[in-house]
Amino acid sequence: MPGTDLDPQMMAVLEKQRTLAAPAGDLAQMPLEEIRRCYELERSYWNAGAPDVASVRESTIKGPVGDIALRCYLPTTDSPLPGLVYLHGGGWVVGSLDSHDRIMRRLAADSGTAVVGVNYSLSPEYKFPVALEETTAVIEYLQASGGELGVDGRRLALGGDSAGANMAVSVAQAQHAANPGTVHYLLLYYGGYGLADSASRRLFGGADDGMSATDLAFYRDCYLRSPGEAKDSRVNVLDGNIAVLPPAFIGVAQCDPLRDDSLALKALMARAGIASELHMYQGVLHGFLHYGRMLDKANTALKEGAAALGQAVHQLKEGL
Repeated sequence: MPGTDLDPQMMAVLEKQRTLAAPAGDLAQMPLEEIRRCYELERSYWNAGAPDVASVRESTIKGPVGDIALRCYLPTTDSPLPGLVYLHGGGWVVGSLDSHDRIMRRLAADSGTAVVGVNYSLSPEYKFPVALEETTAVIEYLQASGGELGVDGRRLALGGDSAGANMAVSVAQAQHAANPGTVHYLLLYYGGYGLADSASRRLFGGADDGMSATDLAFYRDCYLRSPGEAKDSRVNVLDGNIAVLPPAFIGVAQCDPLRDDSLALKALMARAGIASELHMYQGVLHGFLHYGRMLDKANTALKEGAAALGQAVHQLKEGL
């Protein structure tokens, strides 16, 4: 990928990245503990200076394989607030509530919505569909007891970035089948939704963003129990029931191998008559939301997504 394709601020981010602890080389040959340690350490730099919110509440609920840690960011003292269940990215293998702290704080502050981060179980220790089942457990908890965190469980949106965006669409489809009307909005950033090949996968991805074909295969193999599960509609959500999805905000990084997944999702939603707005952020790489300390487009993308989210959920009647 020619460097001239990138926003100058994105180029500056890459220069800074080279001074931080980031996994390098063949991920399959590295200990998982080291991959995760490097990821968290690198993200800690980018999380500095995150916006304040009125309060942050930590909680734990019972899940299908153990306790699930939740972190609820409340932007105001009003209660209960509509809520966004947020699923962090990281290829199902890395990431945590801490690694995405700045993103979740920004979304809460800019949307006026409670943001509930989910510390779902990572792969390969817990493979598909455990994280999806845990997300369902969180939604059910918020519906029944969201007031404990200051969340109106009848006004819920679902969102995430990268692998988290994939999970958000998957769970929204399943929720409609089991309990229609549970999820009222989707907030999605640079997700992989099921394309096995595309123009963007051939054009982009490599050492700069950790999104080479080898890297993507590593994450996929960690997540799935068998290669055939890549065709499961809970993974390849483009083959799921698009017509049952709620309206969505779809944020896309232009120089991302997963770019065309978002374009395909937008097109299928339009065909099904489902409202969505797609925002393409020029000259940025996959994962760009983290870099708000140096990259203006990261803050713009979060503000635009938060505005769409806030408008969608705050117009819902309380206790719907």
